[in-house]
Amino acid sequence: MGGGGAGGEAARLQSPLLSAASGPAPATTSGDGGGHGEVSGQLESILSDESLPWTRRMAAATAVELRLLVRLAAPAVVVYMINYLMSMSTQILCGHLGTLELAAASLGNTGVQMFAFGLMLGMGSAVETLCGQAYGALKYDMLGIYMQRATIVLMATGVPLAVVYAFSRPILILLGESPEIAGAAAVFVYGLIPQIFAYAAIFPIQKFLQAQSIVLPSAYISAATLVVHLVLSYLTIYQLGLGLLGASLMLSVSNWVIAVGQFVYIVTSRRCRLTWTGFSWQAFSGLPEFFKLSVASAVMLCLEAWYYQILVLIAGLLKDPEIALASLSVCMTISGWVLMIAVGFNAAASVRVSNELGAGNPKSAAFSVVVVTVLSFILSVLASVVILLCRDYISYIFTEGEDVSQAVSQLTPLLALTLILNGIQPVLSGVAVGCGWQAFVAYVNVGCYYIVGVPLGCLLGFYFDLGAAGIWSGMIGGTLMQTLILVWVTFRTNWNKEVEEAQKRLNKWEDKSPLLLD
Repeated sequence: MGGGGAGGEAARLQSPLLSAASGPAPATTSGDGGGHGEVSGQLESILSDESLPWTRRMAAATAVELRLLVRLAAPAVVVYMINYLMSMSTQILCGHLGTLELAAASLGNTGVQMFAFGLMLGMGSAVETLCGQAYGALKYDMLGIYMQRATIVLMATGVPLAVVYAFSRPILILLGESPEIAGAAAVFVYGLIPQIFAYAAIFPIQKFLQAQSIVLPSAYISAATLVVHLVLSYLTIYQLGLGLLGASLMLSVSNWVIAVGQFVYIVTSRRCRLTWTGFSWQAFSGLPEFFKLSVASAVMLCLEAWYYQILVLIAGLLKDPEIALASLSVCMTISGWVLMIAVGFNAAASVRVSNELGAGNPKSAAFSVVVVTVLSFILSVLASVVILLCRDYISYIFTEGEDVSQAVSQLTPLLALTLILNGIQPVLSGVAVGCGWQAFVAYVNVGCYYIVGVPLGCLLGFYFDLGAAGIWSGMIGGTLMQTLILVWVTFRTNWNKEVEEAQKRLNKWEDKSPLLLD
């Protein structure tokens, strides 16, 4: 196996997972991921110790698991929130240009850009499964290869996506959007074309780092980029007068700054010295099989990411599309921002489960699922309460229109319910990624979202004339059904069997590239 010589052997000899008493892995010697292997082994020992009373075992295990989760989830939440704030701030700046600009930016951002975001993030989750399980199984030398393969596949996928972006105006008109809104949204979308390829670099790098519990550096890079993005976006939109196109171009530039910054960190950091050993021809082997795995992952996450994108597109067909799009965009933007908390826990759940399965710790994997789900749910309930208390004021962050404010206030109860569901569903999706269940969840998503949710929403919105609230209510029904199914499947899982499946998966992908050595 390429790269499995000195580097791979060194990783095995120095790994913390060989015993609970050894020191932390070299890839996580300090900062956010330090001591992961030692604490993880301690967790499995606590859960397996039948001599302790059940309550004491659970209390001790919860303390250990919370320590691991906080170190992972807190920086991950910051990363996703900051990255989302860049899109959110761009939308806010465009919104203060006028209601048409707000509708156009929201349609371009939520209706078109989320198409690429969902596809690229979904395909990137394939490397999340493989990197997480490989790291837990001590096969450090394969993480860099997986990251490179994913980047190649995502860059190639970006080419047809760029073509779709280029024809966004006729596509939006074909979907029933008004020519005025479609034209303005297309201008915004043109500036997002470079962002597609930034995503192709960012997502594999983020999954590569997250698998090693290295999250804080990404938070620092994103925070610094956000500050620069806000200043330059304001100057571009208002001082230079470049409007929608300038706003989206700055969003693309900022994402490329993040991609380059994260890659520079990987190349220069000692914490990645065993997992990144340079570019390798092995990355070009097994690409068709890797593409198939990526497509399965993409289908699962795309069906989730596109679900509420469809809500925005359908809203453009209502009687008063400008107000409907503006009010829904405000709610969806707030929902997306709060969702970043759950997405951070999604990343933490995926890393924790995949690491534990790769390390052969079934009890720790199962226990991690319970703790991360409960914690994310509590935070989402608190967020929904805050949103309800501020229902009459939150729209003024985005626009000064009173009509939009009243529409947002009426939709806020649905927003609160969505936030609560989003506190559970993304976390369980993270568990699915950690286990490699993407194909199964894709089938669940098709049934719940597109056979139940979308038709029910259209029925309530158009036939019963409930408008945006009816469309959203129906789609919430689909989300609720999907969440209940994931809860049922997750808590009926045989975790010992999942450990065996993880080992089979790693052996399969490790054997994909034994002949293409540097």
